[in-house]
Amino acid sequence: MRYLSLFSGALGLDLGLERAGWQCVGVSEIDKQACATIRANRPGLRLFEGDVRELSAFRVCQELGIGVGELDAVVGGPPCQAFSTAGKRQGLNDERGNVFLHFVELALDLRPRVVLIENVRGLLSAPLVHRPHEERGTGFPSLSEAEQRGGALKEILGRFERAGYGVSFRLYDTSLYGVPQVRERLVIVAERDGRVMPPVPTGSGVVTLREILAGLTDRHDFVPLRSRVVPYLPFVGPGENWRVLEPEMAKAAMGGAFLSNGGRTGFLRRLAWDKPSPTLLTLPNMPATLLGHPEELRPLSVQEYKRIQTFPDEWVVCGKIADQYRQVGNAVPVEFARRVGQHVAGWLAGKRVRGSSVATSRYRGTDEVGWSTAVGG
Repeated sequence: MRYLSLFSGALGLDLGLERAGWQCVGVSEIDKQACATIRANRPGLRLFEGDVRELSAFRVCQELGIGVGELDAVVGGPPCQAFSTAGKRQGLNDERGNVFLHFVELALDLRPRVVLIENVRGLLSAPLVHRPHEERGTGFPSLSEAEQRGGALKEILGRFERAGYGVSFRLYDTSLYGVPQVRERLVIVAERDGRVMPPVPTGSGVVTLREILAGLTDRHDFVPLRSRVVPYLPFVGPGENWRVLEPEMAKAAMGGAFLSNGGRTGFLRRLAWDKPSPTLLTLPNMPATLLGHPEELRPLSVQEYKRIQTFPDEWVVCGKIADQYRQVGNAVPVEFARRVGQHVAGWLAGKRVRGSSVATSRYRGTDEVGWSTAVGG
């Protein structure tokens, strides 16, 4: 399985595919620190450094010495911020959304056997064109089809289907795939001959934080806790959060957030030893999404981030500590990537692959059948 990787980051997806027997012929990345990480770990790998929108199929073929249709796969996780449910989504009219469409068009120009895309759950509901909320409702026209939820994914799927590719997609919880982390990610697989891939089968058992951090070196590099948190976190035990504090203490610790709506489960949160970690973020010390060590007075360290994302301890991550957290936190968990790669390769080789017999995510309507019904596709 010879493939090209785009938006490669810290190489989490690529390391997993490598462990599944795939061969990477080139990677593309714009972030300077991520490029340094790539060079530190895979110095001989062809790196297209810079904006992917400046990368053409002609250049890829010329520099890699390949022809159109010769690659087995093009893979990548285009920037997810435009589709993230955690922020103000813009859809594909956002500049980052346009990068996503360039990824699709570049892949189609290269005509690989399969295109593998990893992205966030928010892509399932993102519009193709975002209309500001203040321009909706009474006195404004109804949302067009492009402005309705799911419009972005419809456009992406349509481009593959018009090119003759068969497309499957599904939301996966990586904690069901040997990763000690509850992390919901969308995986899209487009196949050149029009076939639709069955879902990746789940594994057996759940890996806990205690298991994955066992034997970790004493060295820990981490950002400091916010000063407001420090006096109160000692009163919180493993797996607990602000709710175990006396009301006045919780109010002092949380400030105005104490009276806000929502579960606020991330405030003054310590992770549980005997469960998988929550989703790793680009920083572990943010007040509303604290990823606190179960016992020590600190957030998770970079070394613990790597373990939870199933990177090997010796994997080098370059840059300042915030850069390291960001690269590891944004990566595809290595073990999940390995299982996906193994499944895709077996399916392409004509082996009888077993589809998942259980739900791959706690969310409903997150595969091609359920989603199409939910959004009216």
